[in-house]
Amino acid sequence: MSPGAGRRSAVAAIASAGLAAAAASASYAALTRWPPAGQATWTRTNHRGEPVTLLEGPAAATAAAAVAGITPGMDRRTRGALVAAAIGAGAFGGYDDLAGSGDRRGFRGHLGALARGDVTTGAVKIGGIGATGLAAAALLGGSPVDVAVNAGLSAGAANLLNLFDLRPGRAIKVVLGASALLAVGGGTRASAAPVGAALALLPEDLGERAMLGDAGANALGAMLGIAAAASLGRPARIAVLAAITGLTAASEVVSFTKVIERTPPLRWLDMLGRRPAGPARGEPGPAAAAEPTAGDMNCEGFRSGEVHPATAPRAANSGQ
Repeated sequence: MSPGAGRRSAVAAIASAGLAAAAASASYAALTRWPPAGQATWTRTNHRGEPVTLLEGPAAATAAAAVAGITPGMDRRTRGALVAAAIGAGAFGGYDDLAGSGDRRGFRGHLGALARGDVTTGAVKIGGIGATGLAAAALLGGSPVDVAVNAGLSAGAANLLNLFDLRPGRAIKVVLGASALLAVGGGTRASAAPVGAALALLPEDLGERAMLGDAGANALGAMLGIAAAASLGRPARIAVLAAITGLTAASEVVSFTKVIERTPPLRWLDMLGRRPAGPARGEPGPAAAAEPTAGDMNCEGFRSGEVHPATAPRAANSGQ
């Protein structure tokens, strides 16, 4: 890429990110002012026992999808794949956010229930995001091998980002880190819309007033997977897919939060911009307990043992 083309690409990416940020902010403001089906539908309880709203997720997903569809300098296939990934993963994630009961945990829990004939919302989401990833990969095009790898990237990244949405700001920081790595491979334009939308809502997330939930994390993760698919060569894509698969498998037996807490650089980054650990605003207390592994949670991230009475806000599905 020539210096001139590189500058034009950077300018286009910055413009797309800025537009996505503005769209996400406007969407979030509208949704919180006029919440569909009422505010209680979207309210959950975070790891401190405080209320947060899930409306951050739909705002981020819709803004990122809309801007990705008009980002200049991308071919039609990439635009279509990004939009399909965002809409599909966001829709299935939103369904699980609102309808999930939390009585099945992890892939093993949902797939085990499915084997016994019990179709959980998590199982529907797993199948739906898999189908969404395949559809997005087909839109992107390529050989059957490339379509399979790209479908895995989209669906795998959607699920993995959701596993990081367990503390305020954590998933968005992963979005920023992943997009920086993609920039090295030429994926700046493809990742600009999800990055801009995520950045705009980072203050709400860090302030523990809102959270991405499955709708937001699945949508942004799926878009990053497609950005990787559109910008990396096959060997690099296979390596990224292997890393995603390994981390997802590890999440069944290892708590990401425990690993972060025991690794000083990761802990510093994780706490950057966050409130000090404690049970509630203005109340001193020990550091928030680490969440269980994915094997101890359902696919949406409800902590084991939490209950969700219909008369009270449900526990936050990401553990925030």
